Amino acid sequence: MTSSVNDVSVSSELNARLKAIKLVVFDVDGVLTDGRLYYSPTGEALKVFNVKDGVGIKLLRDCQVQVAIMTAKDSSMVAKRMADLGIEHYFPGVKDKGLQLDALATRQGLDSAQLCFVGDDMVDLPAMAIAGVGICPQDAYSLVRQAADLITPMGGGQGVARYVCDVILQAKGQYESAYQMAMAPQFEKDRTRTT
Repeated sequence: MTSSVNDVSVSSELNARLKAIKLVVFDVDGVLTDGRLYYSPTGEALKVFNVKDGVGIKLLRDCQVQVAIMTAKDSSMVAKRMADLGIEHYFPGVKDKGLQLDALATRQGLDSAQLCFVGDDMVDLPAMAIAGVGICPQDAYSLVRQAADLITPMGGGQGVARYVCDVILQAKGQYESAYQMAMAPQFEKDRTRTT
């Protein structure tokens, strides 16, 4: 038996694992962005985010699923986007994502079956190995695709986080109610986190 979101089937076994998720951790470059870097005339690296991902992240949080962002780089642009989304668990400049994920899970009192990690490159593999569910974009590095429990039908920066959020909400039986909340005017309330 399978369930589906956006015409992609998820096995009953994976659906059950997704239902248990209480914390989703997203990488940035190659997941929330397309992985390309654009440089301004002053040398600042610019990143482009997909607004649909922001909606999905808000929906997850409104449905009591924690969201964390973990990236190897430290960028003021990413910090601004995370503050705008009200992301409480933002970890820039992470050298060992497995170690950071383990520490976060311990602090939150979560076991590995309650963790989902979404990454696209080799630096993400240690965290994916710890998480109960590892997900990657369609254009992730080949070894990451081999390690993933689920590969999204789109590449990085093209709505990967929204897809992941939808799959988890569906597994939890909260998809319909979440989107009812999203249509309410108060959904777009200011969620900015002050640093």
